[in-house]
Formats: sequence, structure tokens, C-alpha cells
Amino acid sequence: MTKIAKRTGGQVLVDQLLIHGADCAYCVPGESYLEVLDALHDVRERFTLYNARHEAGAADMAEAYGKLTGTPGICMVTRGPGACQAAVGVHIAYQDSTPMILLVGQVGRQTMDRESFQEIDYRQMFAPVAKWAAQIDSAERIPEYIARAFRVATSGRPGPVVLALPEDMLTDVVEVPDARPFAPSVPALSPQDAAAVMAALSQAQRPLLLAGGSGWSDAGAAALQRFATANNLPVATSFRRQDLIDNRSDAYVGDFGTGVAPSLVKRLAEADLLLVIGARLGEITTKTYATLSVPNPAQTLVHIHVDANEIGRVYSPTLSAVSGPDAALEALCAQPPAPADADWAAALRADYLADCEPPPHDYPLDMGQAMAEMRELVPADAVITLDAGNHTGWAQRFLRYARPGRQIGSTCGSMGYAVPAAVAASLQVPARQAIAFVGDGGFMMSGMEIATAVQHGGRPVVLVFNNGTYGTIRMHQEREHPERISGTDIVTMDIGRISEGLGAAHIRVTQTAQFRPALLRAFDHDGPTVIELMTDPEQISTRTTVSRLRGD
Repeated sequence: MTKIAKRTGGQVLVDQLLIHGADCAYCVPGESYLEVLDALHDVRERFTLYNARHEAGAADMAEAYGKLTGTPGICMVTRGPGACQAAVGVHIAYQDSTPMILLVGQVGRQTMDRESFQEIDYRQMFAPVAKWAAQIDSAERIPEYIARAFRVATSGRPGPVVLALPEDMLTDVVEVPDARPFAPSVPALSPQDAAAVMAALSQAQRPLLLAGGSGWSDAGAAALQRFATANNLPVATSFRRQDLIDNRSDAYVGDFGTGVAPSLVKRLAEADLLLVIGARLGEITTKTYATLSVPNPAQTLVHIHVDANEIGRVYSPTLSAVSGPDAALEALCAQPPAPADADWAAALRADYLADCEPPPHDYPLDMGQAMAEMRELVPADAVITLDAGNHTGWAQRFLRYARPGRQIGSTCGSMGYAVPAAVAASLQVPARQAIAFVGDGGFMMSGMEIATAVQHGGRPVVLVFNNGTYGTIRMHQEREHPERISGTDIVTMDIGRISEGLGAAHIRVTQTAQFRPALLRAFDHDGPTVIELMTDPEQISTRTTVSRLRGD
């Protein structure tokens, strides 16, 4: 019988991370989990620790890693303030269905419940925004808790897990066996359910497939394309899931995001069957639950989702099944096709292409034309990360996405996400180009993570849309209270000096002709580059202007 070695709780925890396939973590170091940091020193050839500049940045990096890999991104922060600042990443992971594990240092067990220095009950704090929040009070149970954390984060609807680690528990020396490597539990679509879906499709005259949610592999996305092509199905995606199908394919007809094309909303009303795979049918996708009737849509609704609790949450389906997206497409592709009317799909595709034409402009920097040029220059495997704000409409409306390239954005609208996410993508695969879209407001929230990229060898390109305002809020403000600007102006800052001070190259673009050479120069630079785009606040979104809002 193999003798079990004595290890500290910190060493046991690190060994479990390696057993379950983790290869990196993002952190801001803290004295509450020194034993974990010390144990990581011994495995630094197999596990990379990225020290971020802020806990929110570390959590966003871990969340982005989870999106990119489908395995839990690991974030480590200290107690109290560290955990509070990391909470934003947990909220993103929860609403975006992203596998993530947040490890929080905790006060010693002997001082709990006395409001000790930086003490918080993390089980209560994170219960509403995590799939599971717990505290490991016994070092002997670390293998049990960590194995469960990986399974919970990846099984069913993926999401975040939070584990608190009392600092004295991590110093305990124990003899405990390791857990076996985890395997997620994901339901699969049965042949009978797949046949029922195809039978419903065969009766439809104007079907529309809506793909979304998380848990899609590249193979699953490829299967979606094959299924759509074989059945003449027009495919739309939910908010910031545009990379699920090749946007250059005739099957792709747009996305139900914040800037959904009016023509696509009209076509949804005309559809007689809506096949939803992976998407939750949440507020953004349904324009505040207005594009589909509640609780019974006019369309025949076929809803396939990995979590039974999401089916029928708002909309009662005609037919439903519980399955992960990859398994669903595998089962559907095995069925005989039932091709829909090709003219219907062609009409939706024509609408999409018409909407992708850059609008007329009167500005020195034409972002529509710049995006048209950019989509021809972006490498096929590039990762585009999106912040919160109207500026991301340019990337969502005019760029083209397809696997292995990725579109990574917070669907819960968290500002400050794009830069840390691009840093994480660049660090994960340094040879792959990562490009962040962020406004001047979002850049000031998390732009310091560029220094993290510099320290660890990342080379993201950061496009900063500088218009001196919190654009999305300004748009709502002008619509509801025209010309009564309050709280949305941003004092001009020197983004060039900030960027260079963090170790990045900086290029300022004021005219359309300058954009292409700036982007090519950034792609060639061996390090981070910030391209500052001087945009006019009058052009408040891709579809309207401030003057038009005031006139309306």
C-alpha cells in the first residue's frame, strides 16, 4: 500500500488543482493564503501564477479563461476587500454561465464570528451569485471540496464556485489521499427527442434557429453549421455569442444583442418556429421580454438547454429537452435532414448583409469603414474582447466571427472587462492575437492590467474609443432628458502617457486613413499596444446620434 505523504493544507490544495488539470491562476497576493503561494513556488514549472494589478482584473481574467477553455478559470484573492473587489468577476461568470473557481483567503478559525480583521462570511456573501459557496474548515477535506468545486463549475449550466480558506487550516499538516480527476456531468439529447425536434422542423414554413449560451466546443460550433446548412436554417445568435457559427456563412443572419437589427426583430415576429439551442431567452436576447409573447410565444417554441430550470422560466415551450449544446447538435446531425424553404433563409441573410453596410458619416474617423477594413485584417484565430458600452456596437455589427476565433464579452454589461480579458487571452496563447474594445471610461477602470501583460509576456491590442463621455448612459440620458447632461462627462486624460507608463506602445488615430496602418503596426509590435480612437460623442451609437435623440 502506498504511503501517503504529509502535506500542509496549502500543498494539498495545489496538488488538487494540478490533478484536475488547472495550469494557471490569476491573483492579487494576500497574507491570508501564504501557504498556497508557497506551495505554488514548488510547482512553478507546471503551473503559472499571474499576479494582476487589481482583484477585479484577476477575476475577469479567470472568467475569460473559463470562456476560452471551457474549464474553470482559477482566481485567488485575499479576505475582505480582496473578495469584495473580485465579486464582479463572480457575477459575470454567474450570468454568463462560465466555469470559474474563486479561492478566498479567510481569517483563522479561532477568530471567526468576532468581526476579525477583514472577516466576511463568504457563504452568505456569494450565495446569490455563485453556483456553490463554501468554506473548507478541515484540511483533510480539501480533496473532496476541490473535486466538487470543479464538478459543480462545469456540470449542467456552468458557473462560478467560491471556496473560503481559513489561513490556519492551510498550515495544518495532514495525511490525506488525493481525489481522482474530475469529469463534468452534462446531459445529452436522446435520439427520440432529436427525432421530435426534426418532426417539428419539418412542419415549419419559416423556422429560425437561435444559438447561444456557454459550453460550446469548436466541434459543437462546426456541427451547428453543418446542421443549419443541411436544413436551410437561418441562424441567429444571442448577445455576444456570435462566434458560434461562421458569420460568412449564408446560414448566419445576425445577433439578438443590444444593437439588434430592426429587420431581425421583424423576421422573428414572422417566424412560425423558433428552435433555441443553449440560449436562456433572457432580457437582452428578447429586448426586455418584448419580442416574444409571455408566457406563450406565437411561434412554435422548441427549447434545448443544459439546465432544466431554464426551460419554461419565462416562456412555455411547445417542445423541450435537456442537453448540452455539443451533444444536442451531435444528435440532431444524426437525424435525416428536413430542409426548410431556401428563400426564407436567403431573405434573412440579405437583411443581415444590408445591415452590415457602414452608415453615412460626417466625422473624420469613420468607424464603420474602419471596421470594414479591420475584418479583412484580423487573423482567423483572433480573440475579440468586448467591454460594456455603445462602442462595442461597431465590433458586434461590422466584424465577422468564426471558430477558432472567439468573441469574448460580458453579457451582464460589466465595465472594465475587455482589457483584463484580452490580457488573459494573450497570456494563454501568446502567438494568438487578442484585441480589446473598450471605451475611455472602461479603460480607466482596468487599463492598469496592461502592466500585467507586460510583466508576463502578453501582447494584446487595446482599442480605446475616446469620446469623453459614458456613452451608453449618455444615450439613455438624451433620450429621457434631452440636453440635461448630468454625471456622464469624463474629464480628458492623457491616454498616451498612461499607456506608455504601463509599458505599452501608443498610437493616436483621428482620421479613417490612419486606422489601417495603426492596426498593422500594433499586430507587428512585440508587446501591448493601445490604439486611441478619437471618436465624436455626437455619433453615440452605430444606429443614432445625439441630435437625432434630441429631435425624437
